[in-house]
Amino acid sequence: MSGGANAVEEGLAVALDFDKIGKIGRAGQQVVPVVLQDADSGEVIFLGYANELAYRETLARRSAVLWSTSRNELWHKGASSGDVLHLVDVRVNCEQNSLLYRVRRATGGACHTKDPGTGQTRPGCYYRVVTSPDTLEFVV
Repeated sequence: MSGGANAVEEGLAVALDFDKIGKIGRAGQQVVPVVLQDADSGEVIFLGYANELAYRETLARRSAVLWSTSRNELWHKGASSGDVLHLVDVRVNCEQNSLLYRVRRATGGACHTKDPGTGQTRPGCYYRVVTSPDTLEFVV
């Protein structure tokens, strides 16, 4: 695998970003983590972030809207890919510092990465399993 995002997204070497929260804080972004979960299967699809605008837009549109911490902009999931996540409900944790968006997929996909075998967007972002502290394996 070559370097960059492709190695992180498709590689089998562990490259965890332990400074993600630090980067968000240093950038001054005021967000809470959002777990996106398939409302029917219970599968965790991915983890995103919401600022107040994304949270309110999610409730108004009844589909997942997040804050892209890397692009520093509002992100309506599926606006360009078609992989919209329709909102079933929003839950808040006990300390009110994270959210759970229970959603239904408009298509089979949800991740921005694609399965190399099918060329389709993956149904979720957790498609690899840790096999040792330094290595991953694709979930079959």
